[in-house]
Amino acid sequence: MSEPVYLDGFATSPLAPEARDAMLLAALHPGNAGSPHYAGARASATLDQARQDVASLIGADANEIVFTSGATEADNLAIRGIAMWAMQSGSSRRKIIVSAIEHKAVLEAAESLRPWGFEVILAPVSRDGVVDVDATERLIDSATLLVSVMLANNETGALQPVDAIAAIAHREGALVHCDAAQAVGKIPVDVDGLEVDYLSVSAHKMYGPMGVGALYVASGAPKPTPLSYGGKQEGSMRPGTEPTYLLAAFGTAARLAKGRLHEDMEHGQALARAFCSHLSDNGVRFAITTGSASALPGSLSIYLDGISADSIVASLAPNASVSTGSACTSGQLVPSHVLLAMGIPSDQAQSVIRLYFGRYNTIAEVKDVAPQFIKVVQRQRPPLDDAASRL
Repeated sequence: MSEPVYLDGFATSPLAPEARDAMLLAALHPGNAGSPHYAGARASATLDQARQDVASLIGADANEIVFTSGATEADNLAIRGIAMWAMQSGSSRRKIIVSAIEHKAVLEAAESLRPWGFEVILAPVSRDGVVDVDATERLIDSATLLVSVMLANNETGALQPVDAIAAIAHREGALVHCDAAQAVGKIPVDVDGLEVDYLSVSAHKMYGPMGVGALYVASGAPKPTPLSYGGKQEGSMRPGTEPTYLLAAFGTAARLAKGRLHEDMEHGQALARAFCSHLSDNGVRFAITTGSASALPGSLSIYLDGISADSIVASLAPNASVSTGSACTSGQLVPSHVLLAMGIPSDQAQSVIRLYFGRYNTIAEVKDVAPQFIKVVQRQRPPLDDAASRL
């Protein structure tokens, strides 16, 4: 039996062969970057190269990169670490603003600060899933400590106006964090252009390995207070022996992404357009949840009126891996908080499918999966009539 076509790049991306090879090569040479001998020096050199490669991808300096276990830890270090810094430094700012469509790693990290006396406010988004800049501006004031807005949404792919919000926040003296896990390695990212103080990166969302990521900490920004203790690694912000093998792969994935960024973008966008054309040409009614908003190239969040997204996922499972806009919590199907924040009713949210066409997908796979997708939809609903599907 052949492997199902992988179209769930929002969840994770395939490991680039070059990153896999770098990881295996590093694994042949054990060494702790903190050890004072040849093996330690070799591991330290691998670490330095990875730090430089990741920094180069986002326009940062190598000394501004703190390696973590992933974007979730990076998000927590930025949000909880800065809250702890504020309390320890004597800052009176106690307001945290996050967008309503953030990843749970941001939302729950922010919510965890309430018992410490922090106010957490959700910035609203438009029907297309884009943060409302004007509404957010009205929320930011002199009491605001931190504003956190993602660069690309992990369910819809919608790109967010981080630079505009950062400029507003800085005028009020607030700090800015950006969860860029979905964006780095997929679109050009420049920390200076975004004017962010902190930015989270995930290796496995950019064809690197799971279990490693990074937090960009601007050289002029306050350093987050560590969340754990036990060593002086990573500028004392993230103790623990660095995972040399994973970092070798992370750095290679970053270097590869930088070199083929525009090629990957054009490729993914072409495949997504071809897939949509197949649906339209065969009378499948659908709507893009992000409307006319800019989104990650290759990403699709599709609403299929009257169709159970879960049934499509299950029916396609032997042939293709796609996912829905819902999540199972405590045995109950709960609509995505992202879709609900966009104003999509709960029943419609359960008819949303998400797909991501990435670097290693092909037009042959699109031509193979699209007819199967269409067949599953048409089993639940007759072909196109004169009615249009609307969100």
